[in-house]
Amino acid sequence: MPSDQGFSDFFYASPDGLQLHARVYGEANSEHWPVVCLPGLTRNCRDFHELALHLSRRAEGSRKIVAFDYRGRGQSAYDPDIGHYNIGVEAGDILAGLAALSIEAAAFIGTSRGGLIIHVLGTMRPAVLKAVVLNDIGPVVEASGFAYIRSYLEQTPKPKTHAEAIGAQCGAHSSDFPALTEADWERMVSALYRETDEGLVPDFDPKLVDTLAGLDLTQPLADLWPQFEALAAIPLLAIRGANSKLLSAETLEQMRKRHPCVETITVEGQGHAPFLETVGLPGAIANFLDRAEQRIGSS
Repeated sequence: MPSDQGFSDFFYASPDGLQLHARVYGEANSEHWPVVCLPGLTRNCRDFHELALHLSRRAEGSRKIVAFDYRGRGQSAYDPDIGHYNIGVEAGDILAGLAALSIEAAAFIGTSRGGLIIHVLGTMRPAVLKAVVLNDIGPVVEASGFAYIRSYLEQTPKPKTHAEAIGAQCGAHSSDFPALTEADWERMVSALYRETDEGLVPDFDPKLVDTLAGLDLTQPLADLWPQFEALAAIPLLAIRGANSKLLSAETLEQMRKRHPCVETITVEGQGHAPFLETVGLPGAIANFLDRAEQRIGSS
């Protein structure tokens, strides 16, 4: 049962035996699809807390929400083989978690890397996807934006206090996120860091950064247009930060042209990736899921 915080912790074994973690919000509702939330590269399930509370507590249609920690992030075990930190292995981990939770299909929300994993799931097991929300990610990832992320991660600040962490994050990202409030930055820092005796540390395996070292970001990254076009029968909402360095406006326009019923939202004053608990996005996502259910139910 969910705790007073609105969720319960769920632990399960990956196909290769690592202990992995997810948060589960709400109860199964036969009238509405469950929702699976997949975070970015170095992020964790806490990024979705406010959105998950909204979707799991709606009076007009509550949903069961599962927010995953990938291996090496949050409360999931670190992998001694960093070669396993890849979207194919992580997609398999998600399928194992869904099997452990007896979830056969769900709507999926993927931020950044989470959206790439959704593309892979569409190839591995398309029937698991009932609807998709892509948060600032698409089939083309801008190499310059990825280079920016890699550079930042290689120089990750090591704050001692919560206030120092907020200052560091604002200093690094405020030009892309001028719309955020102090409360928004505080939530972001609480999700990103964990407390230790030595101070705050980013809540992911530091070796994750090593997986980016070999990428040649002077060349365009391989695209996922075939995988994206395979999602054509699935209701899709694409969210882009107006200041995003990873998802270009041109790619978003191509997504509109190549998917027959895609809906799009551009979030002003935010970059990569928009905070899904801000500017009415929880309500917009909930309404999209409702429309998707109605569309499929009437088809």
